[in-house]
Amino acid sequence: MKFEVRSLEEIQSDIELAKELYGGRIRTVFIGDSNSLVVKTEMLVRILESLRSSFPHLERVTSYARAKTIAKKPLEDLIKIYQAGLTRLHVGLETGDRDLLDEIKKGATPEEMIEGGRKAKQAGFEYSLYILLGIGGEERWEKHAKGTAEVLNQIDPHFIRVRTLIPQPESLLFDAMEEGRFQSASPETILKETKQLLEELHVTSQFVSDHVSDLLPLHGKLPEEKERMIQMIDDALRSLKEDDLLAEEMEMRRHLTNL
Repeated sequence: MKFEVRSLEEIQSDIELAKELYGGRIRTVFIGDSNSLVVKTEMLVRILESLRSSFPHLERVTSYARAKTIAKKPLEDLIKIYQAGLTRLHVGLETGDRDLLDEIKKGATPEEMIEGGRKAKQAGFEYSLYILLGIGGEERWEKHAKGTAEVLNQIDPHFIRVRTLIPQPESLLFDAMEEGRFQSASPETILKETKQLLEELHVTSQFVSDHVSDLLPLHGKLPEEKERMIQMIDDALRSLKEDDLLAEEMEMRRHLTNL
């Protein structure tokens, strides 16, 4: 889709329509698309002011964002946006491995990811980072886990949210898989990768694995619940070797839907 910044008037009209439809019941708002912080700070502040005036019981506004955009935006602008009511940011890290970031054309380096995360936290935002399990395939899962842990340890985000890779048609990884240049990680490899990631994390984050693509419902506060989650993974790895139905179920998850 062609990139477009909608007009302030059009966005405020949408907010007014939402107010008519939902009244004062709204307590949370999620600003969609991939990078709302790319708009001018003054415009975003006015949008947030419109949300607050329209929904008096609003408790949280969340948005997707990109680390590179955050890193480029002046800290004083980020603080203005936070104070206007945007309090949580969701950012796709995917991996902390430099080579993999380049291969998937993420458009940001590990250093930019770290700078963006630290800057967002400094401005006051709750910071949520997404990790793609399996993005290193069968061959580079250890490098992916290690590089990702290194970046996360330097940011210490409020939330670490994991998703399991399902290569999409027309993506570079899908083409590589079709051509035999990329071997998708098996359920066993993904579990081992998740275990290594947890073992190498030294953060105070909430670790969340709650998506339909994920193999285990891992959720816990780090470091307090690290050992419990690692034990869950160890139990699953043992069960995989003994339970053919479990192995089949986990294998089928990568074919459930396009995500």
